[in-house]
Amino acid sequence: MAAGGEEGSVAAPEQEPAVEEPRTFKDLGVTDVLCEACDQLGWKVPTKIQIEAIPVALQGRDVIGLAETGSGKTGAFALPILQALLETPQRLFALVLTPTRELAFQISEQFEALGSSIGVQSTVIVGGIDTMSQSLALAKKPHVIIATPGRLVDHLENTKGFNLRALKFLVMDEADRILNMDFETEVDKILKVIPRDRKTFLFSATMTKKVQKLQRAALKNPVKCAVSSKYQTVEKLQQYYIFIPSKFKDSYLVYILNELAGNSFMIFCSTCNNTQRTALLLRNLGFTAIPLHGQMSQNKRLGSLNKFKAKARSILLATDVASRGLDIPHVDVVINFDIPTHSKDYIHRVGRTARAGRSGKSITFVTQYDVELFQRIEHLIGKKLPAFPMQEEEVMMLTERVAEAQRFARMELREQGEKKRSRNDDDDTEEAIGVRNKVAGGKKKKRKA
Repeated sequence: MAAGGEEGSVAAPEQEPAVEEPRTFKDLGVTDVLCEACDQLGWKVPTKIQIEAIPVALQGRDVIGLAETGSGKTGAFALPILQALLETPQRLFALVLTPTRELAFQISEQFEALGSSIGVQSTVIVGGIDTMSQSLALAKKPHVIIATPGRLVDHLENTKGFNLRALKFLVMDEADRILNMDFETEVDKILKVIPRDRKTFLFSATMTKKVQKLQRAALKNPVKCAVSSKYQTVEKLQQYYIFIPSKFKDSYLVYILNELAGNSFMIFCSTCNNTQRTALLLRNLGFTAIPLHGQMSQNKRLGSLNKFKAKARSILLATDVASRGLDIPHVDVVINFDIPTHSKDYIHRVGRTARAGRSGKSITFVTQYDVELFQRIEHLIGKKLPAFPMQEEEVMMLTERVAEAQRFARMELREQGEKKRSRNDDDDTEEAIGVRNKVAGGKKKKRKA
């Protein structure tokens, strides 16, 4: 027996790809009509988390899926749910809880795409959108509800005739983040009003104490499918840092955008205000930049995202609202303009690039105030990052132009603030206010007067 085991272990590398891993969705037990849907979406072979989770889920077991961002988690829970729905069609069949609105819309898109040939209806229930229209959508009893916990609890408490007493599947996606955003009480309320006799899938990038507690409360004898147990970033990602004086941050950003022109960029800032300011600054310098942050209305956020996805804009500036779960397939370079305060957020941010086997770059700005945070990130990912090659004198040549653009950006921000107060409307910078024209126009009027 032992000898056989040893022989097996020597031969394993050649055998593994051929024997061990199923190569198609059909091998995993996915039904033909859904295999066709995967094919139409361009999903040729299942990802690691799908290989682990789908067969177990199809056997009717509860699943804990631990997988890093960009690993195909949505497919891992959507396919088993749709297959079960095909076998026993029923309204209000599945509920997917997710931490952010953008992620909810994205999951909904995947359900619609996978389920279009079988007539699956899904509804997104998130904040920032009129509750009345959501109540009407719920009254039509969709098959799948994708929701953020807060708004769902609102409807469970206030929308007449809406309940989830017949629910068969509950999915908690990005569970660590749902709990970090302090949705614990909402999740508890939801767990109390849905049937105990259900299937539960819990997906999370990290296994925190809170997630373990939730697992004990919500799952029955689950199977753990872990694809990467330690924090890691994708191999094909080239990670760099730049050490810079904080007052020249903007000039260095412009230098990099020029150096790497032709790529698509995602730039992470720490606050909504800085996101907006930097977007205006870049736009004044002729870059096609759009912001995405929590103070924009839902429609504006989706608009920004769609313009970037459609490649109509090459630079997306975002707060951490966008660092997780958003599937923007073509980001070439991620820039951490403001270093993340939580090291784990670094992993999620840089996970926006080098997805699905492509290569990508990430560059983290480190100022004199960020050294400790940067060391923590290096410690977490277990490697020392190289410095990005720079020509300092070229950066310094940009400072004058950048200073002028900064001045215009500040004026535009001030104008937007005043407009907001007078109209109480959240204006996006997309309709970039031609401040220069206005300033010039104002002077002309004065002369005439």
